[in-house]
Amino acid sequence: MPAALLRKLLRWAGLAALAISIAIIAFLIAAWIGSSIPRNSDWTEPDTGVEIMVETNGVHTGIVMPIVTPQKDWRETFPFLGQPNRFGEVPTHVAFGWGEKHVFLNVPTWSDLEAATALRIAAQGGDGLLRVMPYVRPAPSIDHRPVNLRAEEYARLVAKVEATLPAIPAGERRKDHPSFEPNARNYDAVGRYTLGNTCNQWVGDTLAHAGMKVGRWTIFAGGVMKWVDEPQ
Repeated sequence: MPAALLRKLLRWAGLAALAISIAIIAFLIAAWIGSSIPRNSDWTEPDTGVEIMVETNGVHTGIVMPIVTPQKDWRETFPFLGQPNRFGEVPTHVAFGWGEKHVFLNVPTWSDLEAATALRIAAQGGDGLLRVMPYVRPAPSIDHRPVNLRAEEYARLVAKVEATLPAIPAGERRKDHPSFEPNARNYDAVGRYTLGNTCNQWVGDTLAHAGMKVGRWTIFAGGVMKWVDEPQ
């Protein structure tokens, strides 16, 4: 290859790498700014009410809710929540998380995420899926942060989660997908996962619908969790 052509190719490769780096930095800055602009800025947490939790594993966030309250009995929607676990304990809470269908069903760890899948999601997005995970008396922690909601706020939270599930014909059972997590069940959900509409954005939107103070664009876990105080 002629030296002049090689220099030209290297120059173009360098410019492309620079452009990609600038785009990534701009995206991260936009995400930080978007997550710092509050929705429901005048909201205050009540001293008492229905206690939920906002959970995180550092990458993904979810919403933990009591299975039975005056507003909703989740066993009516997901009968398996009334069944004892392998230790004979009956679940008391349920965690909801929304995400990309293929990843939720086939990617238990980051090392299992194939480059082709990541590129496909980045370019095209993917179908939504709702993960439903039963818990038994989850303890507050830095990764499970309790929040009190007023009864009417919790009712709106319930309605928003229910709206994530597509309608099914009367009398039919909602079908679930196998999970690599032994206790979880996965269900088809409305919405499309994209880089701008992530699992964490769903959590932010759902909490905001209930009335909580939360950022406008919460595509990363930190963008959600910075609005929820750590337990004392």
